Order: sequence, then C-alpha cells, then structure tokens
Amino acid sequence: MSSLVTQIIRDPASLASEIPAWWELWRRSPQATPFQSPAWLMPGWDVFAPGQLCSIAVCEGPRLVALAPLYLETGPLGLRLLPLGIGISDYCDLLIDPAFQGEAAEAVVSTLNRAAPWEICEFPELAPDAAALRLPPSDALSSALSDASASPVLTLPDRIDGLAEHVPRLRLRQLRRARAAAAKKGEIVIVVGDADNSEGLLGELIRLQGARWKENGQSGVSADRRVREFHAAALPGLIAANLARLYALMIGDAVAGVYYGFLHRGRAYAYLQSYDVAFADESPGLIVTGYAIEEAIREGAREFHFLRGDEQYKLEWGAAPRRNRIRVFSRQRPLRRDQSQPHQSRFLSPPLP
Repeated sequence: MSSLVTQIIRDPASLASEIPAWWELWRRSPQATPFQSPAWLMPGWDVFAPGQLCSIAVCEGPRLVALAPLYLETGPLGLRLLPLGIGISDYCDLLIDPAFQGEAAEAVVSTLNRAAPWEICEFPELAPDAAALRLPPSDALSSALSDASASPVLTLPDRIDGLAEHVPRLRLRQLRRARAAAAKKGEIVIVVGDADNSEGLLGELIRLQGARWKENGQSGVSADRRVREFHAAALPGLIAANLARLYALMIGDAVAGVYYGFLHRGRAYAYLQSYDVAFADESPGLIVTGYAIEEAIREGAREFHFLRGDEQYKLEWGAAPRRNRIRVFSRQRPLRRDQSQPHQSRFLSPPLP
C-alpha cells in the first residue's frame, strides 16, 4: 500500500508554508532549474496572481517528494491548468524526488484528474530532461507532445583556454576586437552583482533595455510595471541562494552593458542582457556575454543556455539548436456544461486524503 499522501494547495499562504520543504525537494531534483525554485515562483505568484492556485503536493511522511506548482486559468481558451511562472520562465516543469520517481509521478497524474474541473492541463517550455515529460499515461487523460521554443545550448570546456574547441574562431576574434575597442574608450571594469549592489544593477539593466527598445520605437518586457516589480522581488532570494549572476560592464565611468542570468548544477542560463546604444561600436553585449561564459567555466559549468529564441547571435557563439517541448493533457470525456464553471466552495475543498 502506498505511503504517499497527496494534497491540493489552493491557498497561497499554504504554498508559502511549504517553502523550506520545497527548497529541499528542488535541491534533490536533478532536472530542476532556477525557474522551479521558490525564489522565482513565489514572487511571480505574488505579483501576477493570474488565476486560482491549484498546486499538487505529494508527501511521504513529513518529506515533500513531488510538487506541481499549478494554477487554474479561466479565459478564451477555456479552463486551463498551467504552471506557475508561465511566460516569465524559459523552462517550466514540476519537481519529483528521484527516490520516488515512479510512485510520485503516478500520484501527480492521478490527482491532476481530480484537482479542478479543467479542460486542458498544459506544461509548456519543457527541457529534454524535464520531469513532466516522464509523467505516466492515464486512462482518464489523453496526452500530446509538440515542439515549443528554440533554446540553443553551448557546450562548455573545462578550461577557458579550451573555448576555441566550442566557440567559432570568428566569434572569439570579434570578442578580442571588442575588448580592444572598449579599452580605447576608457578603463574596462566588470562589476559583479551581490546582495549590496544587485538592486542598482537590475535598475541599470532595466534602464538600458528601455532605452534600446525606445530607440527602435518599441516597448520591451520591462515596460510592464509588474515585470519590474517581479524581478525586484525575486532577485534578493536568488542572490541569497547563489543562483543569480549579474555582471555590469563599465567603460570609464559609464555602464555600457548588463548581463542577468543564473547558474545551478553545472548549467548557466543567460536570462536578460542589454547595453548602452552609445557604445554600440564597442559591442558591449558581446563583451559582457563573453565574460559570463568565462565565469561559468570558472565555476564549473558545462552548459551555457541561451534560453528561448533562435536569434542569430546565439548560433554565432556556437550554441547548438535545441527545442523545448509542450506536453498537454486533456480529459478523455469532455466536461459537462454544469462542470465548467465551479462555484467558490469547490476551490476551497480540503486536501485529498
């Protein structure tokens, strides 16, 4: 008989109370990325709160062995069960303790069918090793896989002097020339983000990004006040967990470029970067990305993830094309009309035994 207990978490305070156990599960999960950490997802929920929380927790005694941080969205596409952090996360997934892989995954799928009267349960932007790709089939649910965003990955050597084996020589020559051109403008300094200066560096990144988009007559993601609030709320926790990597390129007294990414379990993630258009001829984006790659190697990373998008500059670094996947569950039997609009008490039901 299974010793696992499943709970549906519908209250944000209850989810927040799981944060210590959530961190422990995240550290035990080999597929976990910073985008599944509570430092990322809880601020995202607090700022955006896009629907009704409907997360699934699986425990073995006091130990959390699986967590699917989900919410229920009502919209033009119907009732959809979606991961927390969708939209702001380049990789979505759930967490499963490898010691309970099969049993916990079955518990998650079984509970999905009872969690809420959803019509579609979607897991977008799944990396090739995502736990959601290994959820077992169910007689009550159908499942479909399709391609999602391009997410190029650069394989890293174990030493910086081995970069020429992974990065095209043209790109390395461009990097050297950019550094030489910048040095002619003034002293080059890289400011590394920490608990004391990260707020200021994030502000510089947002300022530079806004200026670049305005130059092009567009508005970037940071134009959304909630996006700025989210990053400001998430960054302290990411810094405290040693996940965030912030690098600002100074040329003389000016901030010429800022890189914002993450590093965890031998993988670096390039999340955001921008540069001052006044230094476009010195290629500050190239310089600060090159620094981030070299630092990732120094810290033992073996992969540099350029994340969503197949922009040409990523391939020019030698990153190999790779596709995320989308896994969609749907019910074998469509919901009746009287099931599609639940009343409030259904959302406040107690945890499953």
